Amino acid sequence: MATAPSPVSPSLAEPAPAPGPGPDGGPPRIVPRRRTGRRLSAAAALLVFALVVRSVVLNDAFQWDVVGRYFTTSAVLSGLLLTLWLTGVVMVLGFAAGTVLAVMRLSESPVLRTLSWGYVWIFRSTPLLVQLLFWFNIGALYPTLGLAIPYGPELFSVRTVNLLGPTLTAVIGLTLHESAYAAEVVRGGIQSVDPGQTEAAQALGLSRARTLRRIVVPQAMRSIVPTAGNMLIGTLKGTSVVSVLAVHDLLYSVQLVYNQNYRVIPLLLVATLWYVAVTTVLSAGQYYVERYYARGTSRDGAAGTGRKPFHFTKRRYMYGR
Repeated sequence: MATAPSPVSPSLAEPAPAPGPGPDGGPPRIVPRRRTGRRLSAAAALLVFALVVRSVVLNDAFQWDVVGRYFTTSAVLSGLLLTLWLTGVVMVLGFAAGTVLAVMRLSESPVLRTLSWGYVWIFRSTPLLVQLLFWFNIGALYPTLGLAIPYGPELFSVRTVNLLGPTLTAVIGLTLHESAYAAEVVRGGIQSVDPGQTEAAQALGLSRARTLRRIVVPQAMRSIVPTAGNMLIGTLKGTSVVSVLAVHDLLYSVQLVYNQNYRVIPLLLVATLWYVAVTTVLSAGQYYVERYYARGTSRDGAAGTGRKPFHFTKRRYMYGR
């Protein structure tokens, strides 16, 4: 009895015929894929961008000559310096306090975990402006602050109004606010480290503090740096809120100027251009810091460095100090 022919496996089938020669008898001509939609959308985007730039440059209401005249005045530069000082101090103090809160949150003590969680919950749940106004009016709740021996004499006291000025109030309010967010950033970075690194450090008898400082934190920086860079830029722009406390930052300085000459739009453009310039510099710095901590990984610019990412080994710990 005749049997049906068995199907031929695709791997055993004859190869497909090669493409035929081109029109002139040579090899076939390769035609690139036409991307008409992409080109049309790019042309439309460039057209809209050119129209926006033209309207901004040629609009006399912007008064670019006034912008250039006030861009480097002493009042504006002093406000810019105070803004940069506030940003730096708040970020350093905020991340120092945030690291402590993150360690408390990861502690085995339920009391420390609860206190850290409550702090983060309170300061992330209230707007920054409300916090600043609260600290600015703290003298209504505590007119004086002092130190005294329990059931004994008072050692010293100071009036809150004389102690907390606008600038110090801004530093306290911004630091407490940023530390709550920094705590979550540091906690997420620590938890992103492989638990085997901590176990290897414990097997060698390293203390928890030394393991955290020498093993966990250097590896966690790869996750912390991008978010910390965004927080730095956000803090730079967030310092403009302190203008409501009459702190002479960049925004408040230009407000004082346009309250005298009524050139509102040009002075606001001066502040805007300075914020854009400083943010651009910080973004460039953030890129190189991210690239440094991401070396040896698959991130942009890191694969070609030829260096392996930091990880715990006994030899690295003994000789890599």
